[in-house]
Amino acid sequence: MSTRRFFCTFPQALISQPLISHTLGAKFGVVPNIRAASISDSSAHVFVEIEGGDLAVDDSVAFLTESGVEVREIADGEDVPKL
Repeated sequence: MSTRRFFCTFPQALISQPLISHTLGAKFGVVPNIRAASISDSSAHVFVEIEGGDLAVDDSVAFLTESGVEVREIADGEDVPKL
C-alpha cells in the first residue's frame, strides 16, 4: 500500500457528485483523504491523498480523468498549489 497526493480540478457539472468521498472507495477500494478544498459555484479544487495498492490508485486516477476531472499528481517534496 502506498499513499499518493493529487490536485484535482472539477468542472461545474461534477461539483455535486461524490466522486472522491464515496465512489473511489466503493469502486476501487482505496482510501481517499481530502486534505484541502476550495469550492465555488463554477469549479472545485481539491487536494487529496489516495491510499491503496498501486493499480487501485492508478485506476482511481484514470476514473477521475475519464469522468472529466483534471488530475495532477503532486511529487514528494513538491508544494501543493494554492487553493
